[in-house]
Amino acid sequence: MNIQKIISAIQGKRIRITDHADEEAQADNLSFDEIFFSVLQGKIIEDYPTDKPYPSCLIYGDNFHGEPIHSVWAYNKETKWSVLVTVYRPDPDLWLNWRERKK
Repeated sequence: MNIQKIISAIQGKRIRITDHADEEAQADNLSFDEIFFSVLQGKIIEDYPTDKPYPSCLIYGDNFHGEPIHSVWAYNKETKWSVLVTVYRPDPDLWLNWRERKK
């Protein structure tokens, strides 16, 4: 997946936030502004091309304070809309440099 398409959808306000993502953002005390910011300067660290109904990916980026955020985004290439599937603060016990899952 191309992160630029997700960024364009965010900038164009063509985004949908799932109830799950909204609940997870609240649970981790994350604002949508900081989530969007993390994507704008983020990187795709995992790609899920066979996800349904749309391909998705895991994006790592930092918020305004340099704190790591992981967010999963799906992208509908026909409508050019992105869907925030879930978001969370990554657990340092599970991630190396926030980019690679520990074995």
